[in-house]
Amino acid sequence: MLEFRREGMYCPQGRFYIDPWLPVDYAVITHAHADHARKGMTSYLCHPLTAPVLKLRLGADISVQTLPYNQTLMINGVKVSFHPAGHIIGSAQVRMEYKGKIVVVSGDYKLQDDGLTTPFEPVRCHEFVTESTFGLPIYNWRSVNELNGNISDWVLNNSSNGITSILVGYALGKAQRIMKAVEGIGKIYVHDAVHHINKAFLQSRIILPEYQRIDFTDRPKDLSSSILLVPPALLDSKVLKGIPSAYTAICSGWMQVRGARRWRSADAGFALSDHADWQGLLNAIRATEAEKVYVTHGFKSELTRYLNEIGRQAFEVTTAFGAEEEIAETLNEERA
Repeated sequence: MLEFRREGMYCPQGRFYIDPWLPVDYAVITHAHADHARKGMTSYLCHPLTAPVLKLRLGADISVQTLPYNQTLMINGVKVSFHPAGHIIGSAQVRMEYKGKIVVVSGDYKLQDDGLTTPFEPVRCHEFVTESTFGLPIYNWRSVNELNGNISDWVLNNSSNGITSILVGYALGKAQRIMKAVEGIGKIYVHDAVHHINKAFLQSRIILPEYQRIDFTDRPKDLSSSILLVPPALLDSKVLKGIPSAYTAICSGWMQVRGARRWRSADAGFALSDHADWQGLLNAIRATEAEKVYVTHGFKSELTRYLNEIGRQAFEVTTAFGAEEEIAETLNEERA
């Protein structure tokens, strides 16, 4: 029921693609990150919470149809439904059923409940397509409460010494989690890229902490003891280096690895990720009871090898997806 083609993952019975990376007629979208939702499709199908972000990033005039979680849409005889993936706002696993066979494409997912995203729900199936962004045993996330506490403690310590806390995180998903982590402990400024994504959250009636949009051409003269949230594209930029008495922290799953922070010349690093860690991947795969597992982007060879060793049939699949932290970002892409 699923073919891996040049254009992307294809359901021949339904005649649609899932998260295609080349232009096609009908694209079923798991979530709005740039590596899964691309321009040029004739029409899109996504979750209602994904639609505002999709239009913000790809253009207000794109043709978008929405499907809520756990509702069914028949597409050329294939029963299609969306189920929570827990990755970011509106992220969905795509369940396809045809003549009794069930295939689920997970997109990106995480099992932790971050308080913003609809929590992940396992879906039983015959075949399961999983990511493996952090598919190594070394990746083992702290609880959301513990991580939020670590971030807020770092910010409070900086503030008590008059230091600006610059937090670096992807504008869609990561930034909003950071805002929640530091809510109520200081004045929050956000870069234009984050503000534009926040508007899509507000359209979906998702309440975010109070913040002020910052214009780097005319930024406030005094940012001491405040919180500044920026996308990775600004890391090591002149505009950040021009802020006196500032410490920088990168919020990314890659910060789990010792030495990653030094490599990026940051003062601190927090392993905050919107992807499943090693145990989360294994728990999700186990819960599907799938007979076959297809492993996509990330440490796919390592996860595939492990799954086969424990008796679960698994195969590597090459895709054009990548963890959002690895995407080449520009300010224009963030504003699209």
